Amino acid sequence: MISRFIFNNHYIFSGLPQDDKDLLLQVMKTRKYRKNETIFTEGREPLGIFFVRSGKVKIYKADNDQREQIIYIYGTGEFFGYAAVLSESFYVGTTVAIESAVIGFISADDFMAVLKKSTVFTRLLLKSLSHEFIVMANLAAVLSQRTVRERVALSLLILNDKYRNENESREDVCITLSRRDLAKMAGTVSETLARVLHDFKEEGLILAEGRKIQLLNFERLVYTVNFL
Repeated sequence: MISRFIFNNHYIFSGLPQDDKDLLLQVMKTRKYRKNETIFTEGREPLGIFFVRSGKVKIYKADNDQREQIIYIYGTGEFFGYAAVLSESFYVGTTVAIESAVIGFISADDFMAVLKKSTVFTRLLLKSLSHEFIVMANLAAVLSQRTVRERVALSLLILNDKYRNENESREDVCITLSRRDLAKMAGTVSETLARVLHDFKEEGLILAEGRKIQLLNFERLVYTVNFL
């Protein structure tokens, strides 16, 4: 199922009792980020955790040649950066706003204090960490073993879920991720991505106009992925 490759942690905040939500909101500082503005960089010591109040954020790693591989995209209602705080290590990737975003920040000390007070928050974070590990392992296998066509199809299906608003049908979703970032997510170059998207459009799988992409045939895209 496609769910093996989709990670969301909206349930962390939504699943908390109101008292625990209030604890988090009391210690959360909010800041607006412009498109393409960096939130934190790979290898930096974590000062705290982050919460997407609106907008979308990409997390990526860069190799020695500074080629980027987008690991994942976080959307409204999701936490990120907490694994580094919990493991007392460093941020494993660089995060950048891919559109105008409002991001909440909770310092490491405040985060740990809330964890001590909320067993529900602790349980939900452990669930999220386990789920995230499984999804990232599945995605790593895809990038190393599958064709560009299969990787692009899977990326589009994942993005359709990430861009989907509450109560919006999957057919009405409009993906607005840049072609450059889509190529980085699929582990390819822009020129190859353009050829694959052209083929998908000719085959009636997608509608592409400018930066916008709309999925038209989910069943065939899933079939294209070839291993779901």
